[in-house]
Amino acid sequence: MTVLKDTRVLVVRVGDVVVKAYPPGTSERDLRRRLDAAHGLPGVMLAPLGPAERAEHAGGRLVTIWPAGEALSPDDLADGTMPQDAWESGARLLARLHASPPPSGMPPAGGPGRLVRAMAELGQVGDSPETRQIREAYRTLAEPLHAADLRTADRHSDGRPSADVRATEHPATEHRATEHPATEHPGVEHPTAEHPTAEHRERHAVDRRTAPSHGSRVALTHGDWHLGQLVRHEGAWLLIDPDDLGVGDPAWDLARPAAWFAAGLLDPESWHTFLSAYAGAGGTAVSADDPWRELDLPARALTVQLAATATVTAMRAGSALDDVAAALVSSCGRIVAAAGDRRQGEG
Repeated sequence: MTVLKDTRVLVVRVGDVVVKAYPPGTSERDLRRRLDAAHGLPGVMLAPLGPAERAEHAGGRLVTIWPAGEALSPDDLADGTMPQDAWESGARLLARLHASPPPSGMPPAGGPGRLVRAMAELGQVGDSPETRQIREAYRTLAEPLHAADLRTADRHSDGRPSADVRATEHPATEHRATEHPATEHPGVEHPTAEHPTAEHRERHAVDRRTAPSHGSRVALTHGDWHLGQLVRHEGAWLLIDPDDLGVGDPAWDLARPAAWFAAGLLDPESWHTFLSAYAGAGGTAVSADDPWRELDLPARALTVQLAATATVTAMRAGSALDDVAAALVSSCGRIVAAAGDRRQGEG
């Protein structure tokens, strides 16, 4: 049974095992290090079958073999009829992952690279009001994303943790923007550990400009976390898919749920459950008093990435944007508007 098939990855279940074929050009060195790290995270991440350092070759692709687990179905994710403990379990596993020392030689986490690839894909489809909105939102992220990359590299240069993190010029930096604005979404309450008032949000939109910078800490990071990256194996929830596992800002692992919440796609109760479980398990990616201090930039980046991916999918299929894609594109519009308001306020 084919579990997942797209232009990059093929996943096929055969009995009690799952076979995964990686895109041509996948770095075997990085993949082996990620597989080795997964072997070293029992109780946190599902490990591949066979030796840690082993990745087979088939048809010009790297192939790995995994034990089959009970995954959340697309229907579970779409209609919210998922196991009650899924959000809490995912949050606790992320907290444990972020507390695990990165093995020596781990590559950078793949989260920021996924944004770059999504924007490259967007550049290959026709022009539309939606694609222009997404590209404009992306340009507002150029300077803060590049600065965060540099700070992550500086953090590594202090010797904590021991891993290979390299900062590179962000592709969007040819369109320099002012320092990032706080993302304000009308009708959606950004939470602290609890639920803030509008005055709280406005005050912290100013505080973030002088708060500790994004990317000020690094950790072992999943790189592409969402509820589809959970399986139940032998009675326990585990993280899967170490394709983007590496060293980076752990706030990126919380950014997709944050982006969905800010877009009105994730209900406040589920978001609060997730965030509270992460903090309760000792998660250190975000501040207890104001998680959006660390989440603001990664959440906006994930909003742009998800909007780009959804728009490309719809345009290639010749279909209209569904409600989820439309909400994400609308969030991109608010990101652009907030950036404009910020520039006017500084003028």
